[in-house]
Amino acid sequence: MFLPETANFCITLLVYGAILLLLIYYVLTLADLECDYLNAQECCRRLNFWVIPKFGSHALLCVLLLLGGHWVMFLLNLPMVIWLFYELHRQRRDSLGVYDPVDIHSRGLLKVHLRNCMIYLGYYFVMFFVALYCLISSLIKGDPIKRYEDDEIVTDF
Repeated sequence: MFLPETANFCITLLVYGAILLLLIYYVLTLADLECDYLNAQECCRRLNFWVIPKFGSHALLCVLLLLGGHWVMFLLNLPMVIWLFYELHRQRRDSLGVYDPVDIHSRGLLKVHLRNCMIYLGYYFVMFFVALYCLISSLIKGDPIKRYEDDEIVTDF
């Protein structure tokens, strides 16, 4: 074990919470672009800034779960890391990033990016509550406070 189980799930919960907040920021920024409150270059610059940290934090989370021996959680997170890596390297060489200001309007990618953000939000909400369940179960798994001796009978609550 790399870290105690409780610490491992606390870090997992914090990473999921940070990514959820980032995805809400993505949805709000894309909605501002859709309503013409932002221009395409400013919107794509803001979103592309956070693409690498999102991928890096999720990849680091997978490594943490792998080192902690939580195979099921690791296997649940691995497809998202693979998809984020694919999305990162799928972009054309002449584009400015995953979110390209030229393509977002001309190829109609705004709706695609909004749909992907909603799918990511659903995935991360489910995984957030799975991690919360794992954290609570790791907290109540053992009795860290010795409340009674083996010979003593506890009658008052």
